[in-house]
Amino acid sequence: MSSKEILDYIRALPMNEKRALTHEQLISIMKKLTTDEVIELSGIIGYPVFTRLCMGEELKHRFVLLQDGAAVIIKNKQGQILMQRRADNDKWGLPGGCQEVGESFEEVAIREVKEETNLDIKKEDLELIAVVSGPSRRNSYPTGDVVFNNTALFVVNTYKGELKQDYESKELKFFDLDFTPEHQNDPDLINIYKLRKNKEDVSM
Repeated sequence: MSSKEILDYIRALPMNEKRALTHEQLISIMKKLTTDEVIELSGIIGYPVFTRLCMGEELKHRFVLLQDGAAVIIKNKQGQILMQRRADNDKWGLPGGCQEVGESFEEVAIREVKEETNLDIKKEDLELIAVVSGPSRRNSYPTGDVVFNNTALFVVNTYKGELKQDYESKELKFFDLDFTPEHQNDPDLINIYKLRKNKEDVSM
C-alpha cells in the first residue's frame, strides 16, 4: 500500500478501531510515512490518543502528558453559559479540547465547539480571557491517564446552529453563572471568568 492508501484506510476506520492500533502496527505504518504524513496521521487518530499509542502498552497510561488546547465560554442572550456533561467522567465542563499539530488556539476552539455542540463560531468573535496553566490544569481520566492541560480560555457571545451533543457528551445545558453545577471538570476556568466578569461589573 502507498502512504496515501494507508492514511485513507486508517481514516475510514471507526474511532474505536483507530484507538486499538497496536504499538507494533504504528511502528510499521510510521516507517512508511514522511514527517508531514505522520502529522496527518496524528490528526486522523487525534493527537493525545496518537501520543499514547506511540508509547506502547507499558507506558501509555503511565506517562504524564502536557496537552495544549482551548476552552470556550459560550454565552446566550440571557448571559447564561453553555456547559457539557462529559460521558467519560460524568463531570460538567466547558466545550473545548486538545490542539492538533499545527492548529492555532482559535482553530482549536472553533473545531471543538463544532464537534461537541454543533454550534458554529467565528474567529473574529472570540475574545481571549486568559491562558491558564499550572497545578489547577491537572486532570485524571478513568483510563488512568494524567494530563496537564494548558488552556487558552475564550468567551464568545455570537454563534449559529442547533445545539446537538456528540459521543463525548451526556448533556448540554445553559446555566446562570452563579448557579453552575458543583461536579465540574473545569472549576478553575469558570472561576477565572467569574473574576473577570466581576471586575467588569464593578468598573461599569
